[in-house]
Amino acid sequence: MSVVIADINLGQQSSHIGVRCEQLGPRGRIGHYPSTAHSQLLASAQVKVGVTVSSTGPAASLGIPERNTVALLPKEVAGQKIEWIVLDDATDTTQAVKNSRKLASDDKVDVLIGTSVTPGSLAMVDVAAEAKVPMISVAASAKIVEPVDDKRRWVFKTPQNDALMAGALADAMAKSKVKTLGFIGFADAYGDGWLDVMQKAAKAKGIEIVSIEKYSRTDTSVTGQVLKLIGAKPDAILIAGAGTPSALPQKELKARNYGGTIYQTHGAANNDVLRVCGKDCDGMYLPAGPLLVAAQLPDSNPVKKSALAYVDAYEKANGAGSTNTFGGHMWDAGQLVVAALPVALKTGAKPGTPEFRAAMRDALEGVKDLAASQGVFNMSPTDHAGFDERSRVIVKVEGGKWVYQPGL
Repeated sequence: MSVVIADINLGQQSSHIGVRCEQLGPRGRIGHYPSTAHSQLLASAQVKVGVTVSSTGPAASLGIPERNTVALLPKEVAGQKIEWIVLDDATDTTQAVKNSRKLASDDKVDVLIGTSVTPGSLAMVDVAAEAKVPMISVAASAKIVEPVDDKRRWVFKTPQNDALMAGALADAMAKSKVKTLGFIGFADAYGDGWLDVMQKAAKAKGIEIVSIEKYSRTDTSVTGQVLKLIGAKPDAILIAGAGTPSALPQKELKARNYGGTIYQTHGAANNDVLRVCGKDCDGMYLPAGPLLVAAQLPDSNPVKKSALAYVDAYEKANGAGSTNTFGGHMWDAGQLVVAALPVALKTGAKPGTPEFRAAMRDALEGVKDLAASQGVFNMSPTDHAGFDERSRVIVKVEGGKWVYQPGL
């Protein structure tokens, strides 16, 4: 296997994609060949997996560990060599689409992985469906994979659904006697998705959302929004952000001496958030995958062993304490590829052909009881996320450390 790391801007290359595709297929794109014989002419000697992540831009704290994790994935599975091609989309939706089109059309990848954030992943769904290449997103929103329609039948994802995590948060809030909640989230698909699922989860527990505010990933101040939130006097406030930008409202709330409990989403389960946030993060609660506190889990936890396997691999390469839950989502995407590959190969389809892409899609949909770093996958024709309650825990920040909260 060769790992090709290419942090490049593809703006100048996109014009070549159409030319390449015209040479490859009568309709100008991969996946529309008139015969299996024609497809076999394009067969590759190795499986190609194309990856686009946000290793620069506002979501770099997600994309960098994801990129680093690709280098740890297997070089060969079932006697079949694998090439991983990694591109940076700079947390830009347009660039994520350009990258995915290049990977599907020019590089003829058998599987597409990415991207780090919800807006880019949602935009990539059309690319995956058009090219008929299976896609595994490492972003969280359930809308990426739900409903499993003609487009989303090609799309899977590894992070826990927002609704699953919102349920865990609502349970924890109810146990802590929270009756009123303030909400501040990203002014994009991530924040909108979280507002939707949190409204439903809160209502089910008798919790009233009394104030709703939004902010951009690139904002440098949220003073106005925070003053409005505090003015509503909620028992608790939920910040629906991801990566280091989620620290901004947290720090402002502490600066304004907000006395209630502050909750975050699993998008903040990131050591870089703690670094940026400092002491202001102490006392916050969030739902997270078991990976975040793997060493603290009881031995009976079904995810502990597989989570620690990733911790060991990542920290051996990147240093003690460097493990990141977002890297775990990429590791899990790799585990799905590894599990599906032997099944797809048994169909007789050859890598680099539309038939093999379809076989990989079918194999991914059939993955059962796969313990990974964040949970246990059980995919089905109606569930392309595949996680249950075993994929979530509640964590509190104490003294700058993640502390498992089994009572919540």
